[in-house]
Amino acid sequence: MLLGAHEHTIDDKNRLTLPARFRQAFADGVVVTRGLDGCLYAFRRPDWDRLVESRLAALDPLSPEGRRLERFFYSGASETELDKQGRVMLPRELIEHAKLGREVVVAGVNDRLEIWDRATWRKELAEVEGSAEDVAERLAAKRD
Repeated sequence: MLLGAHEHTIDDKNRLTLPARFRQAFADGVVVTRGLDGCLYAFRRPDWDRLVESRLAALDPLSPEGRRLERFFYSGASETELDKQGRVMLPRELIEHAKLGREVVVAGVNDRLEIWDRATWRKELAEVEGSAEDVAERLAAKRD
């Protein structure tokens, strides 16, 4: 399980050094793609394959919504590996999608990393912290 949030920077060559605690988990490769809510997702290959098999493969390519989600995730996906310094290259298109500046936050979120512009992350975190109790209560009510 990937946990914690870490402040990092993207260098002039669009490389992001992964936090040391995540490097071993991504030693066999990384799939980076567009994320929801204005971030990027970085998956370990088995976790990407599981997402594809459990959620994306079930999308109906004959429905407009299915096609849109397929385009969103697949066309933005980039397979890569960490270099010897634990850095991953982020394609320019993905950096632009997430509006990443030099300063970013890498957050472990269960089976993926989310890569956020640092200022955007702070806004998102403030919103999450302000609504977490309400969301938890609504989700709990759905289980009853």
